[in-house]
Amino acid sequence: MATQTASKTPWKQILGEGAKSAHLSTRNVVPLDPSKMGTWQIVHRPPIEKGAIIQGVVRARNSKAFKTHQWKEGVRLRKALDAVTHGKNIFVYHNIRTNQVVYSLTRYLEKNNVLKQLMYHGKKTVPATLRKDMWAPYYSVHFQDSKVGLRAFHLLREFSKQRQLDPPREMITITEKYLAQKRPRAPEEAKKFDEKYADKIGWLMEKKDRARAVMDQKATSVADISAVIAIQEEELKNGFGIYQRGRLSHNARRRRAAVRRKDAAMATERAERIAKFEEAISTESTEFKVMEPKETDADSVEADTVKILWTDMHDARFAQSWPVRVVHGELDLSRDHVMAGQKSIKGGELLANYGFKEREAPTN
Repeated sequence: MATQTASKTPWKQILGEGAKSAHLSTRNVVPLDPSKMGTWQIVHRPPIEKGAIIQGVVRARNSKAFKTHQWKEGVRLRKALDAVTHGKNIFVYHNIRTNQVVYSLTRYLEKNNVLKQLMYHGKKTVPATLRKDMWAPYYSVHFQDSKVGLRAFHLLREFSKQRQLDPPREMITITEKYLAQKRPRAPEEAKKFDEKYADKIGWLMEKKDRARAVMDQKATSVADISAVIAIQEEELKNGFGIYQRGRLSHNARRRRAAVRRKDAAMATERAERIAKFEEAISTESTEFKVMEPKETDADSVEADTVKILWTDMHDARFAQSWPVRVVHGELDLSRDHVMAGQKSIKGGELLANYGFKEREAPTN
């Protein structure tokens, strides 16, 4: 990827006050969150220097070859940006109509990732495509170690799939609470409804109702993340994520060394690609720097602490208890389909910690 002077107009709209506060006398450093940049147009179509060699010759900027090359560079740049915080963040979205829950390692929803998590429970239970207006941010989980975050992501997906394939009996059984929620308001229809279900308490729900009950994962998702963090506490005590030197054969050591060399080369290539992008979009007065967000900043919380940010803090009550190393905060409001970061709160950024002990109100 090469460089080219980027247009100033879209960056004022994207970065807002960050770019406006730059002074001509000193170069202002503006941090960029790599987890939010995947949907930016300048990342999808990164700047290419004038006169760059594409497929052996210099291509015109409006040619198909140039546009294809620019699109491919955008894909490589997005992968490099995602690798900066890969595994440290889990972003959870819920469907506003069915209460289905999906997990993502990026702040924005990807079509293939979402559709793979939606299981078939009957007719019209799996949409044909991703409608972003039907999915709303639920909560986000932030770890200090990428290995721990990827392990939590795997467990959450596994628990969700297991519950949908083999739901508990009480989840799909007709109860008084279920009948009270489903009973029609019209007196005549309510009378027929009561006669139909008078002796069916304890029976299995109908197929369509079972599908709706199993698809509703909004409460169970919160219970799952609480259980996953508790499970990981025991795994960390047993040495999970800590490299342990063992006796390996000569071929195994050679394969491991080859993998490490390949990972180091890929990390170097990604760092160079991000550095070139930073140089391309920076100006004489403003320097843009790709940095990890404060949710995963090791200086903000202790090393073994897990931070959970909620759209609605009351959703945390779906879990019976929270491990001590969990701290809770609030997500900021977002006007687009990208999950926002942590909301700044007067008197502190954490709403609760130490097993969901509420934060004391600051004294005047």
